[in-house]
Amino acid sequence: MPIRYTPPDFTAPALAKAPPAQTARVERDGVLPDGFFATTNLPTYVKNADGSWVLPREPRMDGVLVRGEGNSWWVREGRRVKAGDAVVVGSAEDGREGVLVHARGFAGEAGADGDFHFMSSAVSREKPIDYTQIARMLVEEKRRGGYVLWVTGPALVHSRARDNLVWFIRNGYVQALLAGNAVAVHDIEAATVGTTLGMTSEGEPTAGGHSAHMRAINAVRRAGSIEAAVEHGTITEGIMHACVVEGVPFVLGGSIRDDGPLPGVYTDAVQAQDATRQHTIKATMAVMIATALHSIAVGNMLPAYYEDAQGGLQELPTICVDASEFLVSKLKDRGTHQAIGVVTNAQDFMSILRAAVEKAVTD
Repeated sequence: MPIRYTPPDFTAPALAKAPPAQTARVERDGVLPDGFFATTNLPTYVKNADGSWVLPREPRMDGVLVRGEGNSWWVREGRRVKAGDAVVVGSAEDGREGVLVHARGFAGEAGADGDFHFMSSAVSREKPIDYTQIARMLVEEKRRGGYVLWVTGPALVHSRARDNLVWFIRNGYVQALLAGNAVAVHDIEAATVGTTLGMTSEGEPTAGGHSAHMRAINAVRRAGSIEAAVEHGTITEGIMHACVVEGVPFVLGGSIRDDGPLPGVYTDAVQAQDATRQHTIKATMAVMIATALHSIAVGNMLPAYYEDAQGGLQELPTICVDASEFLVSKLKDRGTHQAIGVVTNAQDFMSILRAAVEKAVTD
C-alpha cells in the first residue's frame, strides 16, 4: 500500500512566525546569485509575503527556486535562470528562512531533522524481491493513467529480456523509454541481423559479427530515422519498433563511447538532459534496469514524490534493478532515497515481473 503523506502543520508557531523566503536577482543569464538555496528531491514549501506556503513546480534535486507569476515558484537548473529572475537565497531547510523541506512527510524515512541525507543506503542481495507488489504498482499505474518511465541498459537486450520489455510496451505499462544509443543499436541489430554484439541468442559468435551493429546503424541512417526505418519495414520487431508502433516516446542520450550514433540520439548532453526532464516532470513511477550512469542521471532529475489529481502528494516508486549491489546502493547514496533496490539480473527480473503482472491482471 502507498505511504500516506502527512503535510506540515503550518499553524505551528515556528512556521507561522517564519519570514517569507528571501530572494536575490539574477544579474546574468545562467549565473546564480551568491547564497542561492539548492533544492532536494523532497517535498519543499516556500513561504510567500502573504503567509502562504506553496510547493514549487517541476521539483528535482540540484536545482534552484525561481519566483513565477503571483505566488508560484518553479525549480530550475542553474544554467536556465535568466537575468532578472528572483532566486531564493538561504540554506536553512526547517522553515526558519521561509523554506521548509518536509523530509518526514512520508513516514519520516529521510532523516530525523528534516535534512537531505546522502550515503544512507541499505541494499542487499539477500533481501527478498516482492514481485507481486511491483506488479500491483504497474497494474495500478496503468489503471489510473499514470506515467511510468523505464530506464534501460544494453544488458537488457543481450540477456534475452528484450521480448519481455516489448510485451510491457505493447500492453501499456511503459509511457516513456530513456536509454542510451547502445540499447537502440543492439535492439535494432537483433531485429535486422538476428544478433546482439555479433552473437546469437544462444551466445554463439557469428562470422563477421563484429560489424553487425555497424550494419544496423547504417540501415537506420539510410532510412533517415528510427521511425522511418519502422515505417519502411527495415525494422519489423523489437523494442524500438514497439515504441514507434505504440506511440511511446523515447529519449536516447549519447556518449563518447557510441558507434554511429543512430539518428535521433542526443549528442549534446544538455539537450539530452532537457529532453529527459520533459518526462521526469510527469513521472509517477520509474523502473531502472541494468544501467548505472543512466539510472543515476535520471534519478537526479526525479522528485521523490508527485502530485496526484486531487492535489495530494504521493511517493514516486523507483525500482532499480542490477546484478550488482553497487548500482542500487549508489543510486540511493546519490540522493534517490525512495529507490527500491532489486539485486538480480535483467532476464530473471523481466520474466518474473511479466508473469506477476499477468497474474495480477487476472486476479
